[in-house]
Amino acid sequence: MSTSSLNVSVGEREADTQISRSLYRKLTWRFAPFLCLCFFAAFLDRVNVGIAKLQMLDSLGFSNTIYGLGAGLFFVGYILFEVPSNLVLEKVGARFWIARIMVTWGLLSGATMFVKTPGQFYAVRFLLGVAEAGFLPGVLLYLTYWFPDARRGRIVALFMVGLPMASLFGAPLSGWILSSFDGVQGLQGWQWLFALEALPSVVLGVLVYVCLPRTHQTASFLTSDELVQLEQDIGTDRGEKKGHRLAQAFSDPKVWAVGYLDLCVLLCFYSISFWMPTMLRDAGVESASEIGVLMAIPNALAVVLVLVAGSSSDRFQERRWHVAVPFLCAAIGLITSALFPGNVVAIVLLLSIANAGAAAAMPVIWSLPSTFLQGTAAAAGIAFACSIANLGGFASTYFLGWLKDLTHSMATGMIIFGVCLLLGCLLALAMPKRTVNR
Repeated sequence: MSTSSLNVSVGEREADTQISRSLYRKLTWRFAPFLCLCFFAAFLDRVNVGIAKLQMLDSLGFSNTIYGLGAGLFFVGYILFEVPSNLVLEKVGARFWIARIMVTWGLLSGATMFVKTPGQFYAVRFLLGVAEAGFLPGVLLYLTYWFPDARRGRIVALFMVGLPMASLFGAPLSGWILSSFDGVQGLQGWQWLFALEALPSVVLGVLVYVCLPRTHQTASFLTSDELVQLEQDIGTDRGEKKGHRLAQAFSDPKVWAVGYLDLCVLLCFYSISFWMPTMLRDAGVESASEIGVLMAIPNALAVVLVLVAGSSSDRFQERRWHVAVPFLCAAIGLITSALFPGNVVAIVLLLSIANAGAAAAMPVIWSLPSTFLQGTAAAAGIAFACSIANLGGFASTYFLGWLKDLTHSMATGMIIFGVCLLLGCLLALAMPKRTVNR
């Protein structure tokens, strides 16, 4: 090979590298902050009922069991409509369907302010789950159109950091609304909470339709060279041997494994999001504003670890240990928290460890399905795994509510959930290394 041809080859590789860097930097800034904000709004509308409970139960005369069942019925609606919603998204396009999801869930979340009976509470929570079904798997599927497997962990982390951020900033905000707006215009603080926090979801839903490109072919912000690079990278992923038939979404054991792993994450997350305010109140913290501030602490560490774990997983092209180690930390946090039910410092510290561990594993878990599924199978498989996972949401709300009324303690539930996380460690390490470490 001549010196001139070698120089041309090196020059072409450097040009490709520069184009690739420019492309993914542009895509990251284009999608990550906006989609993260959407997830922030989604999670805030999903869990603000945990703070609202501090006033809502006394106001309406609800028991912990009624609250737990109502909070959990969200997940029933979500589970039933998760797969159908994502299949519709693949047909009609992410921009329209994600916008529809956000606007309807915002309106239904706001409607919770009018609840007066257990039946109305159950109905609105169930419909909220139906409305939101498909959002998380829909966005995850949408990101597969723009980012190849090797870059998936970091972008999923940047999107999913919206979840702990919703509690980091949303919990103090919710506590402030609950205290400051109580009695304004004849409405109680919990009613204002649902009304005000529903507005961002509706506005963001409209912006989704305006701002998100349907496909990369219609993305006017990409140059011709960047478009070629993107199609080449995505095409390489599609050329690898992956399942694409719809039936594989339900029969592949790896889909079930991903579902169980995220079920463990949600057991941890929602037991903290829905019940930590009650645990703090039982430990002697009376002020709703103070509870809101304390609720933010477990999520400060979680925000950092979500980003670190997603980036590290991509850098080392390793997924299994990036799930197992955070799960072990989360299990230790949950189990030991059961030993200090009346100690505010211990509750906050141990649940911070648990929350951060679950958060760190989450983006890595959701980078797994696209390593072995594509096309319709990916759309259905991601949604089906989400459906399995959200059984954990129902368990962590209804089961803990029932347990609280029965035993006046949630210690047994925390220990059980911790054991589930330990089993998740083993399952993560049992997944095929060659398949998932991309």
